[in-house]
Amino acid sequence: MTTITKPNTGFWIISVIALLWNLIGVYFWLSEHFLMTEEMKAMYTPEQLELVNNAPAWGMYVYGIAVFGGVLASILLLMKKKLSVPIFLISLVAILIQMGYWIFGMNAIDAFGPEAIVMPLIVIAIAIFLYFYSKGAKMKGWLS
Repeated sequence: MTTITKPNTGFWIISVIALLWNLIGVYFWLSEHFLMTEEMKAMYTPEQLELVNNAPAWGMYVYGIAVFGGVLASILLLMKKKLSVPIFLISLVAILIQMGYWIFGMNAIDAFGPEAIVMPLIVIAIAIFLYFYSKGAKMKGWLS
């Protein structure tokens, strides 16, 4: 029998922020793949639009796994379920594949400039944090 320890207030704050962060990711995934209007396309340069339009189809699925996995893992974390740990790991791996291809495979820096690397690095850092935070919560007995 395992003993469940009551998580501290920081756990709840981080868990709610994790869910909100990942819901924002779902919003951007939906926007980029299903809600792209002509007005949104007009915000891109021709080079940027070409890069976005020529992205491989598998990238959409990897991106979806990353964001929907993050939402699921965040919900599981809020429910204090240890299943959140491997789901955060799956989301992290998907993010690394997606962002790695974006930066190195698609040469996004050429089209978007050096700032194209900032957001991917932030996303990767947050995903790493959430994975290790959930792993730590499991080790502290906060998750069942």
